[in-house]
Amino acid sequence: MNGTAVKNQLIFDFASGILGPAKSLFASTYLQLNSNASRISSTFEKMMGENLMDNENIHPKNLKYTDCMNIENGRSTSSIKDPVTCLFGNLNNLNWKQVYKGFKEYTASIDDKDELKLIKMDPGVSVPLHSHGGKEYILVLEGSFRDEHGYYSKGDIQINDQKVKHTPIASKDTGCVCLSITEKDVIFFGKYGSFLNLFTFIKSFFKQI
Repeated sequence: MNGTAVKNQLIFDFASGILGPAKSLFASTYLQLNSNASRISSTFEKMMGENLMDNENIHPKNLKYTDCMNIENGRSTSSIKDPVTCLFGNLNNLNWKQVYKGFKEYTASIDDKDELKLIKMDPGVSVPLHSHGGKEYILVLEGSFRDEHGYYSKGDIQINDQKVKHTPIASKDTGCVCLSITEKDVIFFGKYGSFLNLFTFIKSFFKQI
């Protein structure tokens, strides 16, 4: 699941403007951190722009470049904050919620069916073997982690579906901070799987009340 095609699909959907708020923020942060993904996005945008111009049923207005600029509020692109900072502010000042020792999370206040979270793992901390009922999107913001399928550092993403089982382990040197979207609840396996799944169910139940 975590291949080039599924990553390019996310970029294409973002360039097309069809993603919801959570995945749009996830994708825009990915493009900012990953120069290769940004180049692919530019290619997609150019392709769609050319298709738009070729559509005989659409008549673009003749605009000057100044018509597309807000002169009063204009500013250098170098001063624009990244999407994560715009939404969450300084990550060091967040009221992180500790899920278990060494693993913390912070949920974004976004009106969307997809839940967007920040995940913070201390050095060497791992998540028990699990999969997901739907897709899971993970973008590394700081540090790195590894699992059965590879090594992921700043700017890398992992997109998994229900067929993928993995045990993420944060770098022993730096730990990691990730941006994450899970479409449905986590499904745990192994010795404590039943207990963890019960805990997840109860947590999910109270969120709906």
